[in-house]
Amino acid sequence: MRSIFKTTVLLLLAVSVSASSVLAEGEWEVTPASERALQKGLEWLARNQGPEGNWNSNDLGLVGMGALAFLSAGYLPGRGRYGNTVQRALNFVTRNAKPSGLLNISNAQRDMYNHGLAAFALGQAYGMTNDKVLSNVLDKSLKLISNTQAEDGGWDYRARRQGRGHDLSLVVMQAKALRGAMDSGLEVSPEVVGSAIQSVRRYYKSRSGKNGLSNPKAAMLEAGQFTYSGGHGTLAMAACGVVCLQEFGQYADWRIGKNLDVIQAAIGRDSSPGARNGKLPCEDAYTLYYVGQALYQVGGKRWRESYPRLRDYLVASQMLNAGESAQDGLWRDHKRVGGQPGDLYGTAVACFVLAMPNRYLPILQEGKIDSIASKLKKK
Repeated sequence: MRSIFKTTVLLLLAVSVSASSVLAEGEWEVTPASERALQKGLEWLARNQGPEGNWNSNDLGLVGMGALAFLSAGYLPGRGRYGNTVQRALNFVTRNAKPSGLLNISNAQRDMYNHGLAAFALGQAYGMTNDKVLSNVLDKSLKLISNTQAEDGGWDYRARRQGRGHDLSLVVMQAKALRGAMDSGLEVSPEVVGSAIQSVRRYYKSRSGKNGLSNPKAAMLEAGQFTYSGGHGTLAMAACGVVCLQEFGQYADWRIGKNLDVIQAAIGRDSSPGARNGKLPCEDAYTLYYVGQALYQVGGKRWRESYPRLRDYLVASQMLNAGESAQDGLWRDHKRVGGQPGDLYGTAVACFVLAMPNRYLPILQEGKIDSIASKLKKK
């Protein structure tokens, strides 16, 4: 399939890939301690996956996240040390895809959460392997994203077309899937992207309540950030909004800088020496996942200043218990998911963030896609 927008995917991986930081810019990105933590996290994931490949979870998004942890560290399905682990996870997702293209076998209220995250993981795997099985599943999953987009450009929790989308957390899931597909050579409608961009901007709120669509100059003069659904802003939503705009090529959007100011102020305040015992305001996996990506995508000084704080927090917060293999090497996050699936989520996200400097994933090698901006009306 030809893509309207396509960037070069660097296929650096041969038959067996070491998870060394071959593309990291230096020890300010990857340290011996962070590399050890990453490897121990992957060992925990491999040790606890189970024969079905799903870590006792029926959330295809979480299973996809498990596969993504290995892919981000450079391990391909069917090859090398973790080849079987990655393949089992991807197989679990693809064989449970519904005829409609929906990637969810859990509660219907989790349709588009699981779908977006699973589609993103499959898109990254496809970009690294060109596997036709993945391509077929992805093609249907992308059509479902387009067909379920709300009239205002957002998405509902359930896989159905509505007049209005529910919240920003659903948009960012689909944004990752759509951009990942573009980078891997799959076709995405510019109309879907343009409508999603407008939806994202509606969730921005300045201090006095402006979203900047009708009077951007006034909103630009005030502090503000992205919100969940137009109300109170959170650190996670600040990061989600940045990720969406970056993925859709809106690099010059003034809202990006406003939200990065929010993110960096929070990280700097809470990770200063002695503050909250070194904890971060983004210590839960969900927030950490998007904060890490928002900073990486913008890059430059903001990434260089903030990433070491995320990395060192993860190194310090990993559970280490050599005498208890069930816990040794994991990151526990039960804020949104309980039991072993929660351990899967916390550990997979931590591994993903620690492996980001390796830049193995197509989404982390992406070039700027100014072609999107030229096709869409800027506001």
